[in-house]
Amino acid sequence: MKFFIDTANLEEIKEAYELGVLDGVTTNPSLMAKEGISGEDKVRDHYKAICDIVDDKVSAEVIATDFDGMIKEGKALAKIDDKIVVKIPMIKDGIKAIKYFSSEGIRTNCTLVFSAGQAILAAKAGASYLSPFIGRLDDIAFDGLDLIAQIVHIYQNYGFETEVLAASVRHTMHLVKCAELGADVVTCPLKVITGLLNHPLTDKGLAQFLADHAKANK
Repeated sequence: MKFFIDTANLEEIKEAYELGVLDGVTTNPSLMAKEGISGEDKVRDHYKAICDIVDDKVSAEVIATDFDGMIKEGKALAKIDDKIVVKIPMIKDGIKAIKYFSSEGIRTNCTLVFSAGQAILAAKAGASYLSPFIGRLDDIAFDGLDLIAQIVHIYQNYGFETEVLAASVRHTMHLVKCAELGADVVTCPLKVITGLLNHPLTDKGLAQFLADHAKANK
């Protein structure tokens, strides 16, 4: 399973990368705004700064919702760095744009996915990644993990090459369950990744080891 960090914060990205388990980064306009990044030039420079930290796979989202606009923006984003994956919304013109980019060899991440039907369309259009938002489904009393299982099953049935990128991952059990279900990628905040380190028996065992060592070496 690949680990992506869902942020535009450079320090968090550096910390995740230095941990040695980071495979990519996802961003969106909300995350850019959270970091105070605004204006076309500043956004482009920030994407480049992210690309300079990681090895590959930086999802950069288009703002346009029409085909021509998405193509124009997507091409501009792809020119920033070879590591850029163009993030496209799950709408009618978005599917058309994914098909276009696929034919041009530009990687895409289809975002805001909430159903298996949408997942099928994105895969048939040639999306590189598909982002089902499991946490947001949980928010409306629908089990987002059920959707991950359904999409993974469908993709395996037909050999779709699109990778299932579980998004809106809120906590460590989300991440672990996505791994059990066969999601190719999870994207989440840094705290979810570092949360995998924690277990009370690890803390207790280490404390005991250190105490025994100190006692034996007085």
